[in-house]
Amino acid sequence: MRHPRPRIVVSRCLGFEHCRYNGDIISSDVVNALSGHVEYVPVCAEVEIGLGVPRNPVRLVRSDGETHMVQRDTLRDVTKLMESFSETFVASVGDIDGCILKGRSPSCGLRDAKAYGGIESPFVLEKTSGLFARTLLDAHPTLAMEDELRLKNIRIREHFLTKVFMHARYREMAKAHTLKDLIAFHTQNKYLFMAYNQNELREMGRVVANQHLYDFDELLDIYRVHLDTMFASPPRPGSYINVMEHMFGYFSRELSARERAHFLSIVKEYREGLVPLSALRALIVTWALRFEDDYVLEQTVIEPYPNLFIDPQELYRQRDYWKE
Repeated sequence: MRHPRPRIVVSRCLGFEHCRYNGDIISSDVVNALSGHVEYVPVCAEVEIGLGVPRNPVRLVRSDGETHMVQRDTLRDVTKLMESFSETFVASVGDIDGCILKGRSPSCGLRDAKAYGGIESPFVLEKTSGLFARTLLDAHPTLAMEDELRLKNIRIREHFLTKVFMHARYREMAKAHTLKDLIAFHTQNKYLFMAYNQNELREMGRVVANQHLYDFDELLDIYRVHLDTMFASPPRPGSYINVMEHMFGYFSRELSARERAHFLSIVKEYREGLVPLSALRALIVTWALRFEDDYVLEQTVIEPYPNLFIDPQELYRQRDYWKE
């Protein structure tokens, strides 16, 4: 299956440059695995505002109801510098399909940057977004954004990658700007949409079916709103099972009793978190190839993003995340 090439904003310290406050660089398995499939836009906001490497670390400080970014050792307030750079970056970066940012960072943390009650205070008042991350979130509230720590979780990672490549696929379709491409997009994503949100799938189907009521740009805008709503949260494993069983129905009458039993055993193992979703996908692909079913083979749910390495032991460490 051909995949688009998403543009992803990524913290530069995640394998690109020794630019952490102490001069370190951090390796991310996901960033490394994606490198041949995406276009990265590396950025280190703290370096960009002139703090240098190594540098006195900054922290977020809550004062008078506002959040400030201050260098603890020098007492230098760099809030305005960071806000100015962040706004300029967002305005100039162009089309992006997702972000992978450094977790817990006062500039890049998406949800776990520590905000203190004072420059010397040891007490954390709250965990919040870093200043650079907040600007990205405000500008792109529906975009796929994660930190490298959360992407170690299988289910979070799968949702993130699915959303990133779907966003890039939609951008590619919208750029073509033809009704034929929109219909093909909707058709090829039918079962992936079914896994995510059947109500939104039905609404999107109505939009496409009533395309004569809108000019094409309006049609795309309405469709995009439903798409963003659909991918706001990951589907439950049971939703994927429902979809795989629907697709299994295309071939079940042609399969032997042992093959049908094998499929059901893999469904059970997936439900229990013992095998990844790719095990079910592989069975469906095998039968679609045998029976030359191009409709099934063209469904993006079969391969929503390029195949990437997954450590099998991870499944056993994270079984609870697969429970309904």
